[in-house]
Formats: sequence, C-alpha cells, structure tokens
Amino acid sequence: MNGRVVTELGAGADPAVDAIAVDGAVLSFDEPMHYLALNKPAGYVTSRSDTHDRPTVMSLIPEQLRPFVVPVGRLDLDSEGLLLLTSDGRLTHALTHPSFGVPKTYLATVRGHVTRDGLRALTHGVELEDGPATAADARIERRAGNNCVLRIVLTEGRKREVKRMCEAIGHRVVHLRRIAFGPIEIGSLPLGRHRNLSDDEVNRLYKVTRLRRGRRA
Repeated sequence: MNGRVVTELGAGADPAVDAIAVDGAVLSFDEPMHYLALNKPAGYVTSRSDTHDRPTVMSLIPEQLRPFVVPVGRLDLDSEGLLLLTSDGRLTHALTHPSFGVPKTYLATVRGHVTRDGLRALTHGVELEDGPATAADARIERRAGNNCVLRIVLTEGRKREVKRMCEAIGHRVVHLRRIAFGPIEIGSLPLGRHRNLSDDEVNRLYKVTRLRRGRRA
C-alpha cells in the first residue's frame, strides 16, 4: 500500500486516497455498482462456483459481469424464480441478514389441500429442527387438482425454510418459485433471463433496508 508491503491483519486503507496493489497489480475501485434480477431456472446452483461441476447461476449472466457480482442469498437447486445479484456488498448484507426483515414472497405448490388451521400454523409459527419459523403471511393462491398453491412471505432466509415449514404442517412442496424480493417483483422476466434493475428499484431496495444510498460498499 502506497509503496509499502502490508502484512499485519486488520490494516486499514482508504481506496479514495491510498494506492493498493496485489502482486504488483494496482486495484481499481472505479467499477460502477451492478444490480441484476435473474429468473433462476431449476437445476442451477446459487453460487459463484460448484465443487461438483453443476451449472451455477453465474453462467446465466454476461461474462464481463461475473467477476463483480454475487448472488444475494440463495435459491435451492430445484427452486425457480427471482434472484438478485449485485456488486454492492453493503446492500447484500442488509438484504440477507434477518435483522433487517426484508420480505421474500414465494409460490409453493404442495400436495393436498391446506386447511385454515394449516395456514394459521404457518403464520403463528411451526417448530423446525433449527428453531421455530414463522411466515409473515400465508394464503391460498389457488387449488390445482390434488395440489394447492400457497403464497408465503418470509423475512428470514434459512436453508429450505419454505419446504420445511410446509412439511411441518403435513404438505410436501413439489414446486417452489420466488416471485418477489422486497419491492422487486419477477414480473414477466423469462425463465433463465436477467435484466438490470432500474435506479428507482435500487432506491427502493435501499429504502426497505433503511440504508442511505450514496456510499460505496
């Protein structure tokens, strides 16, 4: 840093005034922030890479953006729907940490017909192996033969949470799709395609996390 080799842990640097180099290459902090919405298909891992050589969501976005953006939270391998990706680390933390309570909306197709008592259990809390879980909202979207489509809103992001909650009330999820992340909706975005978020959408994400926009992550 500034011509000096830094070896101590926790050394501070200000990218606005300090020249920072790694292996002789000066790092640039002028790259603009990127904010993407992706309609994730089933069969893609929500990570930057996979040790089992399965396809990842990174293969669905432009190659030039892959070094910069990361998925915001996760969707299971067999789940579909809205996934946000960004290079904004501060916003990523706020959108995924439970203390910020950002809602995520899912459509879960389950076996059987869910009763009012089942819906009430989801919104009052069910016991899972890693502690109680409560939906902010749960309602029947429609019935389809022997199945039922539920609209479930969660403010946490635990692994397989929607599926485990439905199993706790006796209904197995056969299809899961996230349709909204906070104020951002999947809309008509085709499966497997992405789009850039508008400036207004980014502002709304900052508003829902109660962060102030304008400072780099």
